Amino acid sequence: MILNLVCIRCFNKLLTGFTNLDMYFCVRMRVYSNFSQSIVLIILVSITVLLGCNNSQVCNSTYFGGKIINPKSNCIILFENEIPVDTFYLDKNNTFLGEIPTLQEGLFNFKHGNEQQYIYLEPKDSLLIRLNTWNFDETLVFSGIGAERNNLLIDSFLESEKERKIFYKYYDLPPSEFSAKVAQVEKVKLDRYNNYIKSHPEESDKFNNILKTALTFPLYSKVENYPLAHSARINDNKHSNISENFYKHREYISLDNDSLMFFYAYRDYILSNLYNKVNSLGYDLNSDEFTVNLLKAISTELNDENSKNSMLRKIFIRHFYWKSSRNINKNIVNTYLDLSTNLQDKKLIVNLTSDVKKIEEGVIINNFNIIDYNKSPKSIKKLIKNKKSVLYFWNPEYIGKDFIASRIKYLSKKYPDLKFIGVKIAGNNKDRILKLDIKSQYYLESSSKASSFLTSQLPRTILINKKGVVINSYASLSSRNIFNQIEELARN
Repeated sequence: MILNLVCIRCFNKLLTGFTNLDMYFCVRMRVYSNFSQSIVLIILVSITVLLGCNNSQVCNSTYFGGKIINPKSNCIILFENEIPVDTFYLDKNNTFLGEIPTLQEGLFNFKHGNEQQYIYLEPKDSLLIRLNTWNFDETLVFSGIGAERNNLLIDSFLESEKERKIFYKYYDLPPSEFSAKVAQVEKVKLDRYNNYIKSHPEESDKFNNILKTALTFPLYSKVENYPLAHSARINDNKHSNISENFYKHREYISLDNDSLMFFYAYRDYILSNLYNKVNSLGYDLNSDEFTVNLLKAISTELNDENSKNSMLRKIFIRHFYWKSSRNINKNIVNTYLDLSTNLQDKKLIVNLTSDVKKIEEGVIINNFNIIDYNKSPKSIKKLIKNKKSVLYFWNPEYIGKDFIASRIKYLSKKYPDLKFIGVKIAGNNKDRILKLDIKSQYYLESSSKASSFLTSQLPRTILINKKGVVINSYASLSSRNIFNQIEELARN
């Protein structure tokens, strides 16, 4: 979108009057008072410039801008309910400024590279962000009109991530003691919520609902996770017999709030709730029967077609990767195809089921070329000759670079005799994982023979022994099973 010419020139002049945006954005700290005065001054000047425009429609617009440190792409994409609203491009200083002329108040999310975060926007907001992609969530800071509510939301998210680690040890506790821990945290969160709405009477009910969801639903997800986690922690593999009072939060939570289904706090709660309910019917989490009944529960409980299709796809792929194996249950596939109405998603799953059959285990891998970052083709057979190898194909649409880097660093250090080869699906020599050695990274050209077993474009890991024989043709770096599978490869 193009800003009114006078407005955009004035705003750009304001921004370029400083060395860079770092002068009025600070590294994320929990104390904002150190820089709030300078932020307010800049925003006031900005709004004065904008309101000086003659075009009243432009001046009633919502503005979204900021600075990205270490950008991963050249743009920021704004979404509403997973539907793109607009794309804002970075300039040479890695700053951006966008206008949304007509905006309905609500929750949005913005994506940069393979990272995303949520923002709440209202008409006439002037919201600026500053973040460093090397530590995306922790460095994200908001300033300007609408900043207070958004800083509160990101703080709630970061707090819930910390609580995830704390609550992990609480899963050892019996139900009554676990409930007591939950009650303590819940009181703090509800007090914070009540204090905020009392001191901000101008806030809309819509935002207050989002805030309460962000504060409390991650906690309620932990309550729903408790039976499965407790069973795993005490190694009895039985669903805990828990009274209904344990789930008192369910009394006022609806499972079919379609407008919130894309919000992490609500979506994660729904999933935790459904996992718990299916497990309570006696199905083991690792069984194919559990997956089938979970897919059916999603189809039954969710009303919105888009939300339902999205969750069906994610659960099918998640459970497939958990196994870290080429074995794929036909009943799960058929159940998914019967329940989903999204033709593109169904094609993805059909391609996946076809891909798993393309490489046989127990035979020598067929040769194909991959390209190094000097643009030179390399034969896979020559690269792995006389080497036990872990060949992982990755796609940033489905797996994060930081996760891959962390996993490969750990595994390569533990198993120095194994050769780890990373290959980006449909890549080029400008996109790689910076935290890993470039000499062990490659990419595929579309003409490569490897494309024949990667038609879904989904990540895939192949374990190959010293003789070039495929030991596992569809392992997964995101599975817990990968550790034992690589251990076995290294040992034999």
